[in-house]
Amino acid sequence: MTKTRAAAPSKGQGGTPLSPAALHLALERIWHTPPGWGRLSAVNHTVIGRRFIVAAFVFFAIGGVLAMLIRAQLASPHSAFVGPDLYNQIFTMHGTVMMFLFAIPMFEGVAMYFLPKLLGARDLAFPRLSAFGFWCYVFGGSILIGAMLAGYAPDSGWFMYTPLSSGQYSPGINADVWLLGITFVEISAVGAAIELTVSILKFRAPGMSLARMPLFAWYILVTAGMMLVGFPPLILGSILLEMERAFDLPFFDPTRGGDPLLWQHLFWLFGHPEVYIIFLPAAGVISTILPVLVGRAILGYSWIVVAIVAMGFLSFGLWVHHMFTVGIPHLAQGFFSAASVLVAVPTGVQIFLWIGTMMAGRPKLSTPMLYLLGFFFVFVCGGLTGVMLAIVPFDWQVHDTQFVVAHLHYVLVGGFIFPMLAAAYYWLPHMTGRQPLYKVGTVAFWLIFIGFNTTFLIMHLTGLYGMPRRYYTYEAGYGWGALNLVSSIGGFIMTMGFALFAVDMLFQFRFGRVSPRNPWKAGTLEWATATPPPSYAFASLPDIASRDPLHEQPELGQDLAAGKGYLAMPRNGWQETLIVSMNSGTPQAIAILPRPSFLPLWTALAIGLFVLSLLFKLYWVSAVLPILVLGLFLAWTPGSGSPVDHGLLPAGRGLALPVHAETERPPSWWATLFLLLADGTIFASLAFGTLFLWLVAPNWPPPAGLDLPLGWLAATGALVVAASAAARLAQRPLARTGRPSGALLLAALGAQALASALALATIALHLPAPTSHATYSTVAALLVFVALHAGLGAVFAGFALWRVRAGYVSARRQGDLRIGLLWHDFTAATGLLALALVALLPLLLPLRGLAG
Repeated sequence: MTKTRAAAPSKGQGGTPLSPAALHLALERIWHTPPGWGRLSAVNHTVIGRRFIVAAFVFFAIGGVLAMLIRAQLASPHSAFVGPDLYNQIFTMHGTVMMFLFAIPMFEGVAMYFLPKLLGARDLAFPRLSAFGFWCYVFGGSILIGAMLAGYAPDSGWFMYTPLSSGQYSPGINADVWLLGITFVEISAVGAAIELTVSILKFRAPGMSLARMPLFAWYILVTAGMMLVGFPPLILGSILLEMERAFDLPFFDPTRGGDPLLWQHLFWLFGHPEVYIIFLPAAGVISTILPVLVGRAILGYSWIVVAIVAMGFLSFGLWVHHMFTVGIPHLAQGFFSAASVLVAVPTGVQIFLWIGTMMAGRPKLSTPMLYLLGFFFVFVCGGLTGVMLAIVPFDWQVHDTQFVVAHLHYVLVGGFIFPMLAAAYYWLPHMTGRQPLYKVGTVAFWLIFIGFNTTFLIMHLTGLYGMPRRYYTYEAGYGWGALNLVSSIGGFIMTMGFALFAVDMLFQFRFGRVSPRNPWKAGTLEWATATPPPSYAFASLPDIASRDPLHEQPELGQDLAAGKGYLAMPRNGWQETLIVSMNSGTPQAIAILPRPSFLPLWTALAIGLFVLSLLFKLYWVSAVLPILVLGLFLAWTPGSGSPVDHGLLPAGRGLALPVHAETERPPSWWATLFLLLADGTIFASLAFGTLFLWLVAPNWPPPAGLDLPLGWLAATGALVVAASAAARLAQRPLARTGRPSGALLLAALGAQALASALALATIALHLPAPTSHATYSTVAALLVFVALHAGLGAVFAGFALWRVRAGYVSARRQGDLRIGLLWHDFTAATGLLALALVALLPLLLPLRGLAG
């Protein structure tokens, strides 16, 4: 049998072998987080992951209190506990907190903490991006909670349907709080998606091919990809709705060519994949810990990977599942109904393979196993009601009733919270080095399980009896009173269980007995670190030859701690880990990661001030703050890259590798590529919105028509293409002279700046008032998209010129230029498509009747 390999201890920089104690001391000096106020500069994945988890639990507690207020209000007919206005804020904030401030950040925290350890790396690809995402999450969530405490919480539902959330019906700042706060939080989510994607694909232990990668990493990889495609439609929708509220642009106003259904499409393009974005990481937890708890390797590894990818793909074809009653054509209803049923197939594949693994193993009724059994019962029930709701006639009968509320909670609580509670008991010894003293977790489980089913099983019946959701009160004669009282009692029982779980976690952390390393006898790499783990995770990095390396070599942890792996020679104060090829896991480069920095905190604060300036209508401040944000992001760059060529450096075990700055495609290139994937989804959503309004919105075409100068549009397109060509040609002299063409980079800068100015001038001089009709507002949005990207293209060209002058570019170090070229190419491609759509729209307007 092939075994994980470990070599003799590596030597220090001077050739003298480092003792294990000296090695650990040296690594701790390099990787540690400063004490005191310096903790705010932390970028280490272990610290940031813990912070995400703790913050998510705090928001979960807030959401749970709001849920109990809802149940107290609905416990009896004509309850006077809260009034309708406050009730609208409570149920809106409950959904918002649970979906945006608990579920997604919780899985991000778990992934950030465990992925590098599971993959045999020392940290994630972009530690400062992780820290920046955490601060954005906390500040955005704080804006929402602060508004709620001040009485200005959003009150239009966590889905913010228009026109209820438009300025006419929500004239205060309540809806603005949601739109701006959630968009702020989603910056964190997109950053985390980029971070996790690049880390999984490039930052693994040598030998860990995709086929040997832990299933948890596969689940997170697909989830991160879904976030990059699923979150941008909601970001765009939130921006458009805020623009309508702030500047009266009629994207969703049917009297001026808009359509409220456009918001529903953009929201549910995010909203239904969101359910799977929440479920898949929890399923990854199950696939990781279930085989350990039953003492049997997971069945059907390859089938599970296929099922994960299939779920991610199919989830984007289901968004109209939530819109069966809005009047869409019957053919479309049939298609989306079939797709909603089809997605149950890959879900079922995973569930049957998990059950088969349990049957092939020897399950023991440990506390984590108890929560997994609770998952099977609750989630399968939720899946069955989901198939029922996929059938259009049944959905018509129970749409917007308590039945849908019950189904949603069975899927989300069963599919996410129960597995995460199991993960908490399974991995807490790793995070704290301690194990529980008493069986408090078992008592908490039964309270949660019984309370949950008492609450939501009854709500299925309440919904079938016709009780609508989102109503703050109800009459006594419908037979709903007794059912609601039982549901409310169950809710408080469940809350007692969660409170007991929190107390148990705190007592374990403080008083639990000391845990041995790897108490569950698992085979995955996170148990090869010390418990709790040091800041650098591994003293040296392993060479992987199987999916369960600790089963193949039980002493691997001790060998790595003794320096018998890669990168066991600290040098230059660098935080080093390895970069590998995507498929095979062959070592390619040494990544030098940034040290602790306050820049992520300051940058997030600057964005938070920008959000607050928009919220309080201080638009003169809003116009200045983006310059500050851009300057802070540019301040990140001197710490990345290298001003000198290092050549090949020893990586241990006889291997020599370049540093990441001297590779053809450094990690930042991949990050930019995935950022542009998300950006491209925003553009596709904007184009979809334009064509949707043209096709189905009332009051089209605009009375004044649309007549834009084609010469200006063509010139703008020619400029962005010329900028891309100039940036590409500027790199040709690099191989010969070691420097790019400064003149061509300057030409790219000028072309992008001129294209941006021309697009804005087209809006100002030739477009009718964007507030008068949705045609003009969508054209303005498309041209602003072109102008914004061309303007940033000028920044990229200027940045490249600065990096060349500062010595960060050479024949070996071309990463900055390649990243800029990605942006220029993207701007050219999307700019031409946007300008073509704007140019063709006048020709499409007369065809509206034929298309309809």
